[in-house]
Amino acid sequence: MDSPPSYEQSWTVYGQRQLDRGFTPDVPRRISWGLWPDVGPGAEILGEIRGKRVLDIGSGAGHHAVHLAQTHGALVTAIEMSPTQHQRALDAHTDVAGVDFLLGDMVDLLPHPEPYDAAYAIGTLAYLDPHHALPALRDGLRDGAPLVFSVLHTDLHGHGPSSEVAPREQEIRLRDDPPLPVQMWVLSSLLWEDLLTQYGFVVENIELLRAPVEDENPVVQQLISARRLPGRSARQVSSRPRTSRPPVPHAALGVGVIVTNPQGDVLIGEHERGTVECPGGTVEAGESLEEAVVRELREETGLEATVADVVLLGTLLDHVGDVVRMTIAARVDRWNGIPADQPGEIIGSWRWTPVHELPDGLFVCSAQILTAWRPDLPISHPPATFTPYRCSPSSAALETAE
Repeated sequence: MDSPPSYEQSWTVYGQRQLDRGFTPDVPRRISWGLWPDVGPGAEILGEIRGKRVLDIGSGAGHHAVHLAQTHGALVTAIEMSPTQHQRALDAHTDVAGVDFLLGDMVDLLPHPEPYDAAYAIGTLAYLDPHHALPALRDGLRDGAPLVFSVLHTDLHGHGPSSEVAPREQEIRLRDDPPLPVQMWVLSSLLWEDLLTQYGFVVENIELLRAPVEDENPVVQQLISARRLPGRSARQVSSRPRTSRPPVPHAALGVGVIVTNPQGDVLIGEHERGTVECPGGTVEAGESLEEAVVRELREETGLEATVADVVLLGTLLDHVGDVVRMTIAARVDRWNGIPADQPGEIIGSWRWTPVHELPDGLFVCSAQILTAWRPDLPISHPPATFTPYRCSPSSAALETAE
C-alpha cells in the first residue's frame, strides 16, 4: 500500500489549484479560528501584540498575518512549508509592512537569537507531529508567551478525536476538485493538554468551535490557549512537572457517575441552579470510592447498585479558585429501580438522554467525566488532567472504536 502524501505535498497541490484559479482570500476584518466567521474570539485572545514579534505557523495565503500586522500592529513572521501556498502569500502581500514571509519547516526555521513574543496556528498544528513541533515551539518562545491554535476535533464524517497520539488519514477539500488525503493528529482535548504540559506549556483554556445551528455542519474545532512556562528547556519527560513544595491543604474529593441504560443513553438531571448534571457528590469519611458512588446514586436518583457494579475510570484534577478538585469518574450500567426525584435533593428531573444529544449547560465536572469516558463527544469545558485507571475485563467496553 502506498504511503499517504505528506502535509507539504497535499497543501502544495491545494495551493497550485488556487493559483490556477487566481484566487486570493480577502484580508479578514478579524481572525476566525474556526471555519466560520464570527464564531469564537478574535485576535484579542493573543493579548497585546502591538510591536511584538508574533509567529504564524502554517501561514497559507498570508491573509491572517497581514490582518495582525495592519490592524493590531504586530511584527509577524509567517512560516509556510508549501511552496505554492507561500507563492500565493508573496503574490498578494509581498510589500506589506510588518510581515516577513518565510518558506520552510517551522522546526528548522525556529532557532533564532531572539525568541518570539507569541505564536498562533489556524488549523495547521494538526498536520505536524506534536512530539516534533511542540519542543521547537517551546524553545522558540519567550517565558510566558502565549501559544494559541485551533485543531480539528470532529470531522465532516462526524468522527471525533483519537484517544492516542497517532496520525490518521483525513481530507482537504476544495470546491469540486478531488479531495486530497493527508495525515492529521486529531487528538482529544485531554491529550493536547498532556502533550503541552509535557513540553513546557500550561493550558489556560480549551474551547470547542461549532458551526452555526443553521449550517448543520458536523465539523467541530478546538481552540487551545496555552502559555510557555518559564525556566524549563524543552525535553521529553515521562510525567508532569514536579515541585518540591507540599501541596496547598485545600482540596475536594468527589465522584461523578456516568449511568447508562441498555440503549446506551446517559442519565442526567437538572440542578436547582439550572445546570445539567450526572449523579455524583463528595466522598464521605470512611467510604471507599465505590461505596460513595453507590450512596450518591441511591440518594440522588433512587437507583440501587452494588460496589461490584461500579467501574472506576480514572481521576480528574482541576482547580476551582484556590481549591484543588479531584473527581473520580465512574460508570454504572447495572442497577435496579426507576430514576426519580428524591426528597431534599437539589438535583431532579432525571431523564435518559442519547449520548450525542446531551444539552448545553452541563456542570463542569459532568462535562469532564463524560469527555474522559468518550473523548469523541463535542462538549466544551475548562481543561482538566485525566489519569485513567487500568481497564479491567468488566470495563473493556469503555474503549471507544475510532
